[in-house]
Amino acid sequence: MFSKLSLSLLAFLLSHLFLAISCTPVANPGDNHYATVSNISARAPSTFTHPGVLIDRAQLDFIKQKVNSGQQPWTDAYNSMLSDSLGSLSRTPSPTTTVECGPTSTPNVGCTAERQDALAAYAMSLAWYISGSTQYAQKAISYMNAWAKTIKGHTNSNAPLQTGWSGASWARAAEIIRYTNAGWAASDVTAFENMLRNVYLPTLIKGSSSNGNWELVMMEAAIGIAVFLEDKTSYDTAMNKFLARVPAYIYLLSDGDTPKTSPEDNLNSRSAIVNYWQGQSTFQANGIAQETCRDFVHTGYGLSSISHVAETSRIQGTDLYTGDVGTRLRYGLGFHSQFQVGAASKPSWLCVNKNLNLGLGPITEVGFNALSTRLGNAMTNTQKLTEQQRPAGTNFLFVGWETLTHADNTA
Repeated sequence: MFSKLSLSLLAFLLSHLFLAISCTPVANPGDNHYATVSNISARAPSTFTHPGVLIDRAQLDFIKQKVNSGQQPWTDAYNSMLSDSLGSLSRTPSPTTTVECGPTSTPNVGCTAERQDALAAYAMSLAWYISGSTQYAQKAISYMNAWAKTIKGHTNSNAPLQTGWSGASWARAAEIIRYTNAGWAASDVTAFENMLRNVYLPTLIKGSSSNGNWELVMMEAAIGIAVFLEDKTSYDTAMNKFLARVPAYIYLLSDGDTPKTSPEDNLNSRSAIVNYWQGQSTFQANGIAQETCRDFVHTGYGLSSISHVAETSRIQGTDLYTGDVGTRLRYGLGFHSQFQVGAASKPSWLCVNKNLNLGLGPITEVGFNALSTRLGNAMTNTQKLTEQQRPAGTNFLFVGWETLTHADNTA
């Protein structure tokens, strides 16, 4: 028979054993191990900042002053946004009850319309704040109201990705319109909240994807929506998944001879990891991405979402740029920019028997501004690529007009 003391001691030991197991990274083949977030404190703030998704009020005031005084590159970027098809006041929303998106947009039932309407709402929200013209505010509101009153869900295999792409832009637009006295009726705000909470979040939070750029944009959207809804639980859940995914997406030499993985990946051998990394089997430089040997377009999507989440997290009180996330982002941008601008040729060990499929896209402004302009890191090739692409436009998915919003934005 155990004494009360021995039973208490046993309970103590078991509880601490469970804690140790739950917080310890699981060993994986070779030197690889799961990315762990147990020592990272980036979680929901005690009080949310609004507007607080990708851009805050101080940054909005910065670009408003720059544009209204005719300064560059912001003025050209603003005019470019308004001349874009998504920046047209004559454009109208095209909501769909059930958005059905398959591989390579087959089928495409409302997929393009949803993504582009969300981006258009974001463009109009920026135009409203910069110009003060209510016609832009009302146009942004018309997009958000139309979809909130219509959409019931997403189906088919690309539903998680589609939800991430569209949700990321909806959250940015809604934050600006709601928190800058743009005239959005309270009942319509509630309807839009219900859309985000009931149509988007279940797919983003409860769903999972071992595809790197998919999960990154899904978590970007979930975090942005959580800010808008002031949903701390969803913010925490999404941030945990994001912090586990970033080390599994961008490699650092300090990771060892094999990249880290996320628990979502369920990769149980080194050969499986190499296959997941598009056949890349040797890792000899900081900044290689999980999709580098696939193509730079999809890699750019992943890098973009990492920068977007880091920017939102900074606004909400935790600066991820100064830690592991920022280090991986800086190396990831630099590694790919060197090839994109022609400053380096592909080494023989990288993507063996493959050519690099370039096309990084307009995705460098946010990360470059934070890591170089604000923090002072030298990023020669990223700077060259960023300046070459100005004014950065949109990829018609979830990236839009970041020269306008983040070029040299020191607010």
